[in-house]
Amino acid sequence: MAEIIQKDGTWVFDGEALRLTPGRDKNVSLFRKTLGELVVPLGALAGISFEQGKKAGRLRLRLRDGADPLLHASGGRLTEPHDPYQLLVESDRYGVAEYFTDEVRNALLLDQVPADPVDAYLLPGPAVPLSVSAGDGTASFDGERIRLEWNWKTEDAKAAAGARVLGLTDITAVEWHPAVGLENGHLRFTVRNAPTKAPPKYDPNAVELWGFKKDPLMALVAAAVQARLPHPAAAADVRRPEPADARPALPATAEDDHDALLRRLRELGELHRTGVLTDEEFALAKQAILKRM
Repeated sequence: MAEIIQKDGTWVFDGEALRLTPGRDKNVSLFRKTLGELVVPLGALAGISFEQGKKAGRLRLRLRDGADPLLHASGGRLTEPHDPYQLLVESDRYGVAEYFTDEVRNALLLDQVPADPVDAYLLPGPAVPLSVSAGDGTASFDGERIRLEWNWKTEDAKAAAGARVLGLTDITAVEWHPAVGLENGHLRFTVRNAPTKAPPKYDPNAVELWGFKKDPLMALVAAAVQARLPHPAAAADVRRPEPADARPALPATAEDDHDALLRRLRELGELHRTGVLTDEEFALAKQAILKRM
């Protein structure tokens, strides 16, 4: 067993998995403290490195693509203080860090763990129920439903529709973006049959984030939802085109087209009611659909 204990946290490797526990030091981020302990199976690792510095060094884990729902939902955008796969190492513990690195590398070689992507999550994601308040709203997830509630800072048109409840089966994707510079961040859910490109400020399926302390906690909600959605590798298989000799799909009937247009009208009406579309934009879009009918 290899172990390294620092103010930033404690990493323990027993030959089969790494146990990453955040430290209690005041400099440890709220995100890492809330996320808590992570258990990373050896099979989820693509590599480990140790970088020395003048005053402190850094241990880094590299996970295999698709192994962790948190990394997928956040798109690798968790900045240095929030990244649970990094550990600050004090200069007097460099020898321990190098030994720890060698132990993990040797285990990866002995077990012949490949570094290529995986087609199933190897980490479970944050536990539920989970609720986070940040930016212009509160996002709660109980494992089956997402509830979005708005606060006094929410844009009026978005808040007018009231709290929003989304079933997990209606969600096709989730993403978390941090605020960067003058650009706000967001937690956004893509809803089946109702895609929108409206800015998060007006999108009833998104929480807008402004770069405050609790913003990264929204990544926990994104990861908990992502862990319960089909793995991206499975989704890619569904989207993969059929071979050329496959039987052609039956053409859509007029009834199918009519139903699709009716659904689109309802979606436009919802966007207009919540203020995403102006009166003029709604009228033009509605007229175009009616002509097709």
